[in-house]
Amino acid sequence: MPTRRSSIGDVARLAGVSVGTVSNVLNRPDRVAPATRERVQDAIRQLSFVPNASARQLRAGTITTVGAIVLDIRNPFFTDVARGIEDRLGMSDHTLMLASSDDDPEREARYLRLFVEHGVSGLLVVPTGDDLGPLLTLAARGMNTVLLDMTSPTAALSSVAVDDVEGGRLAGEHLLDLGHREILMMNGPHSIRPCRDRLTGLQRAVERRGLDPAAVIREVPIETLDAGGAAVAIAPLLESGRLPRAVFCMNDLVAIGVQREIRRRRPELIGSVAIVGYDDIELAAELATPLTSVRQPAHRLGYRAADILLARTESGEPVREREVFRPELIVRDTSVPA
Repeated sequence: MPTRRSSIGDVARLAGVSVGTVSNVLNRPDRVAPATRERVQDAIRQLSFVPNASARQLRAGTITTVGAIVLDIRNPFFTDVARGIEDRLGMSDHTLMLASSDDDPEREARYLRLFVEHGVSGLLVVPTGDDLGPLLTLAARGMNTVLLDMTSPTAALSSVAVDDVEGGRLAGEHLLDLGHREILMMNGPHSIRPCRDRLTGLQRAVERRGLDPAAVIREVPIETLDAGGAAVAIAPLLESGRLPRAVFCMNDLVAIGVQREIRRRRPELIGSVAIVGYDDIELAAELATPLTSVRQPAHRLGYRAADILLARTESGEPVREREVFRPELIVRDTSVPA
């Protein structure tokens, strides 16, 4: 059976003072006589008492907890985004409640409801789709909300994102510059905005060379945007010998899965298939064959989103910003010429 948490009343009883006196020791110690203050502090130590921050915030009318929902915290990209959020919130003595939606609208809705019930001061959300109705409703009710990893289509919501169309174009032009004229794109559902945008960027790169995207690009759908999903999707191509010599992956985890399956099923292809990932997670540079990747400023993304959120929280005035970062191509050993 869990041990009951000591209350402020327990401290008052042990110290032989009123609850108000304990509260003064915690919040206004200069108002309490030294001997009484020492007695209360001794009781606090004996009971290992920790003040209830939530209750104190409610009494003061200030809430310092922010809720954030990302697609999947297991993905190192979103881990870095969360760290950026946390670093900025910490500078203003705010705390973070973090959840993964798993790209499931119902799961997203459930966490939105829970965060609101917990009384968070604001929300940072990577939307699961294009339907922003629930977030717009919350914003209309006064909930400070910033979209993450998506450019807001409405003035009612601020947003911080990366130009994924540009990122897809960078990857495509790089592979075309290497001489490749058949590109496999390992992509997720088009309901996920980055999946659509990165494909659009790849198509634009091909069109700019006067080529037909339908003839150059071959898209392979992935059920889960991780190494396991990539392994399942690419296995038939490796077994049949129909794998193109250039692969653009939706993210670095997918690219890692592709590399692993090539080593496992067709080791003779190692060094002859160009692979470009996306995100440039820390592991990308540490692989046996370091991965070429489109870098997203994940930490800056999270930091800036939290900065915009706090600007309204601290000023009390509506803040409407749409900031878009540019991605960067990082070339490493998987950039193999045709």
